[in-house]
Amino acid sequence: MRRRAIAYALLSAALFGASTPLAKIFVGSIPPLALAGLLYLGSGVGLAAWLLLRRPAMALAVRDVPWLAAAIVAGGIVGPALLMYGLAPTDAASASLLLNLEAVLTAALAWVVFRENVDRRVFAGMAAIVAGGAVLSWQQAPYGAGVAGPALIAAACLAWALDNNLTRRVSGGDAVVLAALKGLVAGATNFALALAIGARLPAPGAIAAVGLVGLIGYGVSLVLFIMALRELGTARTGAYFSIAPFFGAALALLLLGERPEPAFWVAAALMGLGVWLHITERHEHEHVHEPRWDGREPHTHRHEHGGLRHRHPHYPDLHHRHGH
Repeated sequence: MRRRAIAYALLSAALFGASTPLAKIFVGSIPPLALAGLLYLGSGVGLAAWLLLRRPAMALAVRDVPWLAAAIVAGGIVGPALLMYGLAPTDAASASLLLNLEAVLTAALAWVVFRENVDRRVFAGMAAIVAGGAVLSWQQAPYGAGVAGPALIAAACLAWALDNNLTRRVSGGDAVVLAALKGLVAGATNFALALAIGARLPAPGAIAAVGLVGLIGYGVSLVLFIMALRELGTARTGAYFSIAPFFGAALALLLLGERPEPAFWVAAALMGLGVWLHITERHEHEHVHEPRWDGREPHTHRHEHGGLRHRHPHYPDLHHRHGH
C-alpha cells in the first residue's frame, strides 16, 4: 500500500512539475488570472467528463464541505493566481525550483498547526529547501523585476500548503470528485474575475491547449496527490511532491532553451539534499490505535473497539492519527 502511495505522489509531482514551464509558454499572451482560471477549468471539465463515464461517484459528506471549500479558496483560487503573476517576471527553471517551498510550508503547517508528526530529519530537509529558495530569490534581485516574482511564487506555495493540509481532512472521499469540484469552482471564479477586469477571450486553440495542460498537470496530478495523502499523510506526501520542480526545471531547460546562472545549480543541490532527507526518513515507535470509527464502514451490531498497542514503521495515514 505504501509503495503504491509513493508511486502516486511521484507521478503527481511529475505531472504538476511539467505543467509549470508549459504554463510559462502562455504567460504574456494570456493574462495571468485568466490563465489560472483556464488551467483549473480544464482540470474540472476534464475530470467531470470522466465522472460521467465511470461508475457513480461517492457523495460528498456534509462535514467535509467546509474543509473542501476552504481548500478550494486557498489552493484553487489564490494559489494559481499568485503563481501566474509570479511567473511573468521569473524564468521558468528558477520558478520551478522555487516551488519546492510548497513542501516546506506544507510540512510546517502540518507539524505546527495540524499536529502531524515531523521528525528532525524532515525538519533538516525543510531547512535545506528553504536555503535553496533563498538562493533563487537572491539571484533575482539584481534584475529589473527584483524579488517581486519569487515573492509571489512563495506566496502561492503558502496558499497551496494550506490547501494540502485542508485537503488531508477530506482525503478519504472520492479523489476524482474532490479534484473536479476544485477545478470547476476555482477555475470559473478566476476566469470570471479575469473577464470582469478586462481580459479578452483567448483563441479557441489556446483555450484547448491550456485546458489540456490543466487537466493533466492540475487535475490528474491532484487526484493522485489526494490518493497519496490517504496513506502517507500531509508532510510526507508534500515531501515526495517536492520533486515536482525538478521535472519542471528539466523541461524548462529542454523546451525553452534557458541557461541558468551558477546560483541555479547551488539551489538545485540544496533542494536535492532536502528531498533526499525527506524520502529516506523512517518513522517507527510504539503507538496505540485509538478505538474510533469514522462512520463510513458499515456496522450492523453494537460492540466496542478496544485500542491496539503495537510497533511498526508507519506514516500518518488515515489510520495513524495518534499523538506523539
